[in-house]
Amino acid sequence: MSMMDTVRAALGTLYTGRCDVVEYQKYLDGAITRYKEVTVLTDQPCRLSYGSIPAADSADGGGAALTQVTKLFLPPDVEIKPGSKLVVTQNGQTTAYSQSGQPAVYESHTEITLKLFRRWA
Repeated sequence: MSMMDTVRAALGTLYTGRCDVVEYQKYLDGAITRYKEVTVLTDQPCRLSYGSIPAADSADGGGAALTQVTKLFLPPDVEIKPGSKLVVTQNGQTTAYSQSGQPAVYESHTEITLKLFRRWA
């Protein structure tokens, strides 16, 4: 077993969540193009991590506000298309997210910054 395999196995023990990846795919209904949700990955081990960063300004002028940052950690071989919906269950809570940027792919894992899912674009 290589050193990187050992690192990946260790990180895998931290994946306490599960996620489903849903894409909004088009299909033809006769001559009409329609869209539907298609689940392309289910029960993928993952881990959510939460942090906060100071916001650039405060809406009420009473000091800097904090913005929550949510990241999803996955194995490096998991590919998620931009625009996908990620439904994550961790610690008994299920929440739908979407990507807010390009995934950071490392040899040991992938990090995706998330935002709450509002609607399909």
